Amino acid sequence: MRSRVLIPSVAFLMLVAMGIYFLINPSYEKSLKAKYYYEIGEYKEALTLAKEAFSIDVYNRMASTIMAQSITSLKYVSYIADAKKYMHDINSIAGHETISDADKAKIRTICNIMISAYIKLAPSVVTDNYLVESAAKYNSDFEKLLEKVNK
Repeated sequence: MRSRVLIPSVAFLMLVAMGIYFLINPSYEKSLKAKYYYEIGEYKEALTLAKEAFSIDVYNRMASTIMAQSITSLKYVSYIADAKKYMHDINSIAGHETISDADKAKIRTICNIMISAYIKLAPSVVTDNYLVESAAKYNSDFEKLLEKVNK
């Protein structure tokens, strides 16, 4: 009967001790902040905090994971920003009455660059679905444009 109370009590005390260590340790404190910023989509801030946490404790797996995820997400953000810019450029070219061979070559080059950049992106299970879906949509749009320009 006494072991029924003793074992759960010891386990609970160990969990409390680990929780206190986790919250007091500066490396894990920064990791928790980095996780928060990652979750709200502030990937640059998350990366900065995760790097700081990792420099304090190189065995902090949370910091290591958040660093890797932030880098991946920032690649997606960069790809999407470039895609928006290039789509704007292509739309302005498409607004002309006639599209010259030089403009077609420019569109072809832009599409090839963005398609090859998309291939290098590698999402993970925790990468924001919105980022992955947006990048995939832009890639599809560039593939369609390339097909039309090559006709």
